[in-house]
Amino acid sequence: MSSSTLSHLECPRCKNTLEYSRPQNLCPKCASPLLARYNLEKAKATFSAAALKTRISSMWRYEEVLPAATPVTLGEGMTPLIHARRLGDSLGLGHLYIKDEGQNPTNSFKARGLSAAVTMAKALGIATVALPTAGNAGGAAAAYAAHAGLGCAIAMPVDTPSAIILECRAFGAEVHLIDGLISDCGAFIAEQAPRHGWFEVSTLKEPYRIEGKKTMGYELWEDFGGTLPDVIVYPTGGGVGLIGMWKAFEELEAMTLIGSKRPRMIAAQADGCAPIVRAFEHHANTSEKWENASTVASGLRVPKPLGDFLILEDIYASHGEAVAASDAELMSACLDMARLEGILGAPESGAGLAAIQKLVSAKKIGRDETVVLFSTGGGYKYMEAWQSALGS
Repeated sequence: MSSSTLSHLECPRCKNTLEYSRPQNLCPKCASPLLARYNLEKAKATFSAAALKTRISSMWRYEEVLPAATPVTLGEGMTPLIHARRLGDSLGLGHLYIKDEGQNPTNSFKARGLSAAVTMAKALGIATVALPTAGNAGGAAAAYAAHAGLGCAIAMPVDTPSAIILECRAFGAEVHLIDGLISDCGAFIAEQAPRHGWFEVSTLKEPYRIEGKKTMGYELWEDFGGTLPDVIVYPTGGGVGLIGMWKAFEELEAMTLIGSKRPRMIAAQADGCAPIVRAFEHHANTSEKWENASTVASGLRVPKPLGDFLILEDIYASHGEAVAASDAELMSACLDMARLEGILGAPESGAGLAAIQKLVSAKKIGRDETVVLFSTGGGYKYMEAWQSALGS
């Protein structure tokens, strides 16, 4: 993509810089995730709200601040921001919105990150991408790899929702079911990738999934007419979307399109796997691995996020919170969202709504504040969880 201003990759920990013109995983000096950096002074010459009005209705409209390659796209992004009036009334909130990421290809926000990752993988001549997944990332990776003509190897827990396993196989991915958690799947991919010549696109182990996810932040800026909401509530497993949106806000400020004011970032987790919440409660800068992780919200079952230090940094910088909900609470919240707004969310989305309910009760969210809940995926692949919640 000729108008991309991508200039290099940078380690946020040790500030090491690397070329983007060849495949890169973690920082070779300190094993930190790498972040894509742009010439934002150049980008701001063509990037504006007015310019965007004439562009394609997908996340690739933000071409100056996305990878320099021909997009592998299925039309991801530009998801609706729904004013949840009835749900807001039930909570005493006048300005509650739901960003419905379930309307992306493959039914989740993971489409954004994998579109960007597969785009760069194809441009760099990679033949097969590989990743561990708790669910939706696998479906998205398999779909975009199929669209790009690349191979795809996926490792996922054996108890991943059956619809997601079927989806990955339908797209032609090589699926490995592992008796364990996503961390065990990650170990399997890390061990097997060098043997088979696979390129790892695990969460934050390559620099471009975050670039796709950050477009959620750019869209909010557009959705709110060049401003940002007061509060963003984000279901947090690997947390790439939260990190990505914060990166988007920094880029927008660097392009003088917003000021320094930021939304409060709220990480929502399940109490059966809440490493970020525990770290937040102890004012820690990193998390400790959560033992025996268990929750119906499979996307939140991440015992130790690779980017935990970035998630926590962004929560603290925004004066945000990290909140956990039980499986019963999050599925009850999913029912509220379905019955009051007609949105069938994935269990992870319910964790976000349950977090809002708790923060309103604690008077940490005010009635007049603008609150955006990310419904990170649709509920249609989670029939087992919904059958259990409905008692059928």
